[in-house]
Amino acid sequence: MIIAGAGSGKTRVITYRVAHLIRSGVDAFNILVLTFTNKAAKEMRERITHVVGTEARNIWMGTFHSVFAKILRVEAEKLGYPSNFTIYDTDDSKSVLRAILKEMNLDDKLYSVNHVLSRISSAKNNLISWMEYAKNEQILADDNESRRPMMAKIYETYATRCFKAGAMDFDDLLFKTNELLKRYPDVLNKYQHKFKYLMVDEYQDTNFSQYLIVKKLAAVTENICVVGDDAQSIYAFRGANIQNILNFEKDYPDAKIFKLEQNYRSTQNIVNISNSIISNNKEQLKKNVFSQNEVGDRIKVMRAFSDNEEGKMVAEAIMQDRSTNGLKWSDFAILYRTNAQSRAMEEALRKMGTPYKIYGGLSFYQRKEIKDLIAYFRLTFNPNDEVAMKRVINYPKRAIGDTTIDKIIISADQHKLTQWEIITSAQMYLDGRSAGPVATFGTLIQSFQVVTKNMTAYDAALHIAQHSGLLKDLYDDKSVEGLNRYENIQELLNGIKEFSEREDIEEKGLDVFMQDIALLTNDDNDKNPNAETVSLMTIHSSKGLEFPNVYVVGLEENLFPSQMSLNSRSDLEEERRLFYVAVTRAKTKLNISYATSRFKFGTLINCEPSRFLDEIDAKYLELDYSAKPAASSFFENERQQWARKDTFSKPQAPTSKPSTPPKTTSMLAKAHIPTPGFAPSDTSNLQTGMEVEHERFGFGKVLQLEGNKPDIKATIFFKEIGNKQLLLKFAKLRIVG
Repeated sequence: MIIAGAGSGKTRVITYRVAHLIRSGVDAFNILVLTFTNKAAKEMRERITHVVGTEARNIWMGTFHSVFAKILRVEAEKLGYPSNFTIYDTDDSKSVLRAILKEMNLDDKLYSVNHVLSRISSAKNNLISWMEYAKNEQILADDNESRRPMMAKIYETYATRCFKAGAMDFDDLLFKTNELLKRYPDVLNKYQHKFKYLMVDEYQDTNFSQYLIVKKLAAVTENICVVGDDAQSIYAFRGANIQNILNFEKDYPDAKIFKLEQNYRSTQNIVNISNSIISNNKEQLKKNVFSQNEVGDRIKVMRAFSDNEEGKMVAEAIMQDRSTNGLKWSDFAILYRTNAQSRAMEEALRKMGTPYKIYGGLSFYQRKEIKDLIAYFRLTFNPNDEVAMKRVINYPKRAIGDTTIDKIIISADQHKLTQWEIITSAQMYLDGRSAGPVATFGTLIQSFQVVTKNMTAYDAALHIAQHSGLLKDLYDDKSVEGLNRYENIQELLNGIKEFSEREDIEEKGLDVFMQDIALLTNDDNDKNPNAETVSLMTIHSSKGLEFPNVYVVGLEENLFPSQMSLNSRSDLEEERRLFYVAVTRAKTKLNISYATSRFKFGTLINCEPSRFLDEIDAKYLELDYSAKPAASSFFENERQQWARKDTFSKPQAPTSKPSTPPKTTSMLAKAHIPTPGFAPSDTSNLQTGMEVEHERFGFGKVLQLEGNKPDIKATIFFKEIGNKQLLLKFAKLRIVG
């Protein structure tokens, strides 16, 4: 197990380990490398190719989903699936579920598609089939308590419908692989002896389903090497289980542990504050991350009056830093806890004329026109794909309305046939008026199957785009939106053309391209990573990336850490790991900001600075509570207008200068130097009116005591930061008098 701290060269270690195996005589076909993103797999393969040459092509390397999809293509018939099964992305799954909810006449607010899909996904990732789900009393009780007693029936219908359509969703790629390896020992034995050397990247992000597959495959040789960092485990909401990496030594008692503790990415100050943050977590594998880079600037903490003001301060700071230090827009990134926070940042950047790009937004393959054409591709290779059929059977319009589609569904159910069988025999099962257009559509798809059989991916795609009528329909729309959609289709065809001309792959059919696309759909399809834009993204999206200058915004209680994380230590520790990930994205400069007020549901609420700020050693911080506008003073008038509102104190007469920012309940106002020999006193008899000293907050006076021992809470007025409430059993106060 390689415990790789942030910026420690993890990818390089994996690269050279695989290269070393090949140079030592290990057959590349016997090496399996599992990653979490296509980007990571591509980067590793390129690096390994650079070291060992074309032999790197023979390594089984890719994401969990892509590798196991490849295995399932070979073994699918054992599970009753065709080898050309369709892979449903999230939108496809939601489409199936919407149809099911409609047929069952269920309240789509109570049974929201997102909730239902999340519930099914969670079950699959815990290897609970629909049959086991329906028998599990605890699960059924939870569903009844949440007033969703039909969940088990929905899960059963969804699983059955996907199976009949010859389709698997993303969770099925892991679920069905586990089923395959459990039900067929000969298949398990085959792959155990094929994959003699296993490597798993980002092991801390594995869920139960992934963990079991890896454990089964490695059971014979135990030639397993996992790489990860428990301090960067931030995907519990997706089912990731940090215990997988924490318990690795229990699973493999003979394991050798290596720690990569030198951070090559960040300055010493950034590494020091990241260490001080993560040291507050109890559940962790201890390591001492250090940096031999320059000490670097102290970390700047900016306080704003509002979320809009925060956006303006960040936009101005980026503008100023860029012009002062001759930097590029792409040297900057703004990271936030929730997507909703991007609004203020975007408005401020637009006003400054700063180009930016949001990562994790609507990707190319999620656009309607792209999904329409891809649906035709899917239907060509798997005509039983009901989601694809419903999407395009009447696009472009063919006089096949919802009523006709309902007739196809009902007829298929009555005669125990697939919907495709009804379509291809429409004259037999549908009435004359609706049968004609449906039969014509069936003939069209059948012609695609025949004509494109021996074509390259590009020729097949172009033929389908032209003869489906989709290309003409978009071309005829001369609106701005229509032109954009047409250009998007052209861009897709350009991408397929590029795929068709690649020399590093043998199979260049459209079906192979389609498999790649299906697996990419749930990935962030990054544009040019070197594009001249400021990058905006959630902290979750930033994992694995790095930038010279990083702004982490919204460091407020109930926002970061999230309010939902305050119910348990494990949730709070995950939030702290998320903050750790955020600060370790920075190479040279790190800026942290928070607002003292924020609109929530139309109401302005006061915000308290995040507890995470109090956990940073003050000597690494530079407090900036009066950010100056850049040379371009776009926001100065607005700033003064806001300041004159003076939301945080009693009304005052308007002034021409911004009012003094409100005092906060954070230690950040001024770093306190403790009295020499500082030692906490026994506070069991502390009384109101007493003078005390806190190691970081400074000198203060006890205003109020409330509660019962041992949970007495004190309200103390500190001279530098104002009132603060502290639990005495944790406060570490020195009684002065």
